[in-house]
Amino acid sequence: MPVSTNPIRSVPSARRASVAARCRVVTEARWFAVTVFVLILANATVLGVETYSGVTDRFHDELKLVEHGFLAVFTVEILLRIAAHADRPKEFFRDPWNLFDLVVVACAFLPAVRENATVLRLLRLARVLRAARFLPQLRIVLVAVGRSLPGTVSFLLVGGLLLYVYAMVGWVFFAAADPEHFGSIGRAVLTLFLLMTLDGLGDAVRAGLEISRWSILYYASYVLIASFVLVNVLIGVVITSLEEARAMEEEESGGREPVPAVPVPVVIPMPPEEVRARIAAARRALDELEGSLAAPPLPRPRDVGAGVPTGSTRSGPV
Repeated sequence: MPVSTNPIRSVPSARRASVAARCRVVTEARWFAVTVFVLILANATVLGVETYSGVTDRFHDELKLVEHGFLAVFTVEILLRIAAHADRPKEFFRDPWNLFDLVVVACAFLPAVRENATVLRLLRLARVLRAARFLPQLRIVLVAVGRSLPGTVSFLLVGGLLLYVYAMVGWVFFAAADPEHFGSIGRAVLTLFLLMTLDGLGDAVRAGLEISRWSILYYASYVLIASFVLVNVLIGVVITSLEEARAMEEEESGGREPVPAVPVPVVIPMPPEEVRARIAAARRALDELEGSLAAPPLPRPRDVGAGVPTGSTRSGPV
């Protein structure tokens, strides 16, 4: 049975494709990205201005109107991005940046958020992070931080175990002589955490030497493991994640140079009658060429004695 197409179903899909194509022209334009980026920076500037109580008290209504204007513009922007994916809505939700923009803008319309000034300001502050969408390098850094979280969690577990072990050792040996820094497990952990950044290391070593000369081994081993080994491991995890994020960004943006395509000759088919006519013309041309290249007949050899050609009709001397 022949398959019949339903024109009623094809009309809405064609309309969606047309709307998506028109909105895609707008959202993919450079001026659109630059405009949204400038508005995000302007929104961040307004947030900074609102921290001054004098300006807020004087221009409270104007600042509130400006905030409503920013919210309206960002709402139109996210609607345009959704409409640009009208023919393929699943691709819109596969992009984490689209989901982030949608959540940030949509939460501003929730009554519970609008009534809470603190949550609303934090939500407005989250809009500033949307600037990473238009800055590839910043986007790479944020993606690298996200990918390094599993390794960072492992680093925190190892670092916490190291802090706990050295804090217990410090409490055992230095609690009586230095209760200010090692009087409890909490104070010992805080002291060692500050020593991890090498802050106050000289004072701690001098105080330890007054208690015992063997304390230098305690501080030296801790600084060597915590400040050099673990920190370098964390830096290596972040650098690896940064390289992976940069490779992902290049693949998504098509940064790799395309391989030049080898030109393929185009063969245009001819009808059989024309093919036979051309073959016949080629044969006639070959026959004419063969006839023009045929050699003339060679002369017969003359008689050896008289020098008269064979078959001559000469009868005698005149």
